[in-house]
Amino acid sequence: MAITAAMVKELREATGAGMMDCKKVLVETNGDIEKAVAILREKGLAKAAKKADRLASEGLAGLIINDNFTKASLIEVNSETDFVAKNDKFITLVNDTLKLIQNNDIKDLDELNKATINGENFEEYLKSQIATIGENLVVRRFATIKGEAINGYVHSNGKIAVAIAAKCGNADKEKVVEFLRNLAMHAAAMKPKVISYKELDPKFVEEELIALKGEFEKENEELVRLGKTLHHIPEYGSRLQIDEKAIKKAENEIKEELKKEGKPEKIWDKIIPGKLDRFFADNTVIDQRCTLLGQFYVMDDKKTVEQVIEEKSKELGDKIEITSYVRIEVGEGLEKKVDDFAAEVAAQL
Repeated sequence: MAITAAMVKELREATGAGMMDCKKVLVETNGDIEKAVAILREKGLAKAAKKADRLASEGLAGLIINDNFTKASLIEVNSETDFVAKNDKFITLVNDTLKLIQNNDIKDLDELNKATINGENFEEYLKSQIATIGENLVVRRFATIKGEAINGYVHSNGKIAVAIAAKCGNADKEKVVEFLRNLAMHAAAMKPKVISYKELDPKFVEEELIALKGEFEKENEELVRLGKTLHHIPEYGSRLQIDEKAIKKAENEIKEELKKEGKPEKIWDKIIPGKLDRFFADNTVIDQRCTLLGQFYVMDDKKTVEQVIEEKSKELGDKIEITSYVRIEVGEGLEKKVDDFAAEVAAQL
């Protein structure tokens, strides 16, 4: 199969890999883009694409929380330009739509379109707003979560909204709510996909571990050249892969290491827990990237969010358990429209 410049360009944009690497792997896979991406990732040649270059739509992410902090609704409404996203009429549209969704427990777009707002059908209301504002407007997605305690955060640019719900039992609810806002701020910055490693798909973890090893091995080549500390190449990627047998094996290896170092056995029990923590940190990188509980907390990066929640539970008098988490970022997952101005002018001529 002939490998075209367009195919090489597509693969480069998807992976950030070099042109010659892209061409070589496309030849190897006979032009199969999906297989080519997988191979580049395994070799550590694929880089994270710049999301800002791919985000298509402008618009706003919104959040509303009820008075007793037991229910939160989030929304993404897209506009064609950022200029319109800052328009007061557009902001009012976003806020009024959020109130409608929360007050009526609206679950999907069909329900929303049939709902009544300001005395008219929502679908007609949106059309009238489009006509008034002068741009195409789209309610792309929304969600509502409920719980014993809920709080959230909207980033100052209006592009990211997060809500987190928790069970809190007899813990001081006011302080739990305050803590949940801090967790929501963490999630806004660190972009976890799910709450826990238990929600990760085993196949996803296996594939990500292969890519992770390739990424670290490739980076280690440069670190060797610079004389810097190398990445530990992990045996596992997630707690999902670490069973009791794996923990026992790690513990035995730590004991052997301490024995070789001549450390007296009577102090091993003080050293082993810290070494096991290091083992988990080295072998749960996928959790640290993808899960809320597995990430190191931005306000105390020596501890994971899970450890911080355990400490906060003791401090506030009962177990705090995260039950729901939603993060919305405007334009996430959409392809950015790239205008070829020269071609547009040529077409008009």
